[in-house]
Amino acid sequence: MATQFIQITGKATGTLFRFARFGRSAKAGKRLTLPGLALASTASLAGALALSGCQTVSGSTSVSLLRIIDASYNAANGLGINIYVGGTELASNLALGNITGYAQLKPTNSEVVKVTASSSSTALVSADASLRAGTSQSALISDINATYQITVLEDQATPAPSGHSEFRLLNQAPSTGAVDVYFLSGTSATVYATAKPIITALAVGATSGYVSIPSSTLYMVIAPTGTTLSTTNATIYTSAAFNLVGGEVRTVLIVDPQLVTEPVQVYVADDVD
Repeated sequence: MATQFIQITGKATGTLFRFARFGRSAKAGKRLTLPGLALASTASLAGALALSGCQTVSGSTSVSLLRIIDASYNAANGLGINIYVGGTELASNLALGNITGYAQLKPTNSEVVKVTASSSSTALVSADASLRAGTSQSALISDINATYQITVLEDQATPAPSGHSEFRLLNQAPSTGAVDVYFLSGTSATVYATAKPIITALAVGATSGYVSIPSSTLYMVIAPTGTTLSTTNATIYTSAAFNLVGGEVRTVLIVDPQLVTEPVQVYVADDVD
């Protein structure tokens, strides 16, 4: 599936953002991250590996689904990374913010996931992963404090309950620090005045787990923990409207901005359509 970028000017700050959607489908978004940074998911598969793309195969007992989430800042500095699973290249030359589609893999209790620089076969980091049949997982590649890590996350493979949508937040923004996350019906001062965060004090390196919200047209607002929401505060990130109809499951990656004029960069992946 091709990466889709939608670019608009933000309401609160007048700043131009680029919003990247990855995964099985791309349905929402007008405003999100970094202008001029055209990151594209790439996946190089061989042998028994095949990208699931828009195909829904969750619940199958014959395959294990795995995707890559690149939160590596070294990648943003020109060091693209390659990812191998069991010695076979799964994705190549990924950069910060890339989220691949799911690959269908043969289930196994233990398989080696290895990360290398795009120009080298030497492992930057490797880890064993259990690829269980009928599951969806994400291999999160990070390098906070210049130390590469692989964290295998269990993804939700079933739709959210009717009338609800579910979001999981990954805070990989060390310069920004802990964040509060809101889902709001609007972005006016009146709405901000009574807003309460759905997720509070999400620490750097932490994963929120999935949170369920009633489906409607909502804006995701992210701010450093303890920030008072204001339409003029440049440290507050506001998404475009998510037109949620129910059943959607999303993973949201938060990283530090590459331009000082941005509050954070945000990438959204579809776990379940």
